[in-house]
Amino acid sequence: MNHQNSSLTLSRRAFLARGTRLAAAGFLAPAVSEAAAPAESLVTQLYKSLNEGQKRLITFPWSHPLRQKVDNNWHITKQPIREVLDKDQQDLVRQIFDGLHSDEYKSEVWRQFDHDNRRDGGFPSSSIALFGEPGTGKFEFVLTGRHCTRRCDGDSEEGAAFGGPIFYGHAAKSFNEGPQHEGNAYWFQAKRANEVFQALDGKQRDKALVSATRDEDGNGTVKLTGKKSGLEGIPMTELTADQKDLVRKVLSDLMKPFRKADAEETLKLIEQA
Repeated sequence: MNHQNSSLTLSRRAFLARGTRLAAAGFLAPAVSEAAAPAESLVTQLYKSLNEGQKRLITFPWSHPLRQKVDNNWHITKQPIREVLDKDQQDLVRQIFDGLHSDEYKSEVWRQFDHDNRRDGGFPSSSIALFGEPGTGKFEFVLTGRHCTRRCDGDSEEGAAFGGPIFYGHAAKSFNEGPQHEGNAYWFQAKRANEVFQALDGKQRDKALVSATRDEDGNGTVKLTGKKSGLEGIPMTELTADQKDLVRKVLSDLMKPFRKADAEETLKLIEQA
């Protein structure tokens, strides 16, 4: 997805504030779902509305490996929601998706999704899966499509972002966009990340800049190394107070498209890491 960041000295893919270091990243933003929030309640309502035929197509055990899969353009189940759900159920899915995003940015999120999925038929072309069962403490909703993976888990998996990684991106004009990325819903985030890089001195840039980024490879793109030392990037402890503040602004901008409670909780957890 390098088409989104060609004009920056440091691409959004090549810059990440994660834990206490800055390193390489893709278009992934962490978040923690708010238990008993409207979106989670609607997920339970959707599950209870399914007939046995629908359940065979889109429901899975909590431990199923699909639950934590992610990619930039994929469908978690073969059938799109237009082929599985009736109109009322499709409307519930729309409400769930809507409820996962902030009032400030949800219109931009919808614009991106409708634009990037228009060739396949827009929102009805997305696919969903439900893992576990409501009321058990292990229950998660996943929606997928082009440039979109969203999760709603009601804190079913402790310490995980929506129960696993999410994905968002936007091909506003074409795969290879111009330097200003006109109309790109998430370009403001990349520009914010570049502010951090521009604030670093030469030695800091050498540490922060990652020359080789990961290929887009499904789960492999976001797979953690498990290392606790020798991590790529520059430690936050080596940044000045002003530089740290810029990093916090990057993280804040990454979370702006999502629910306020999710964003606030995520930023709090990152500060504590």
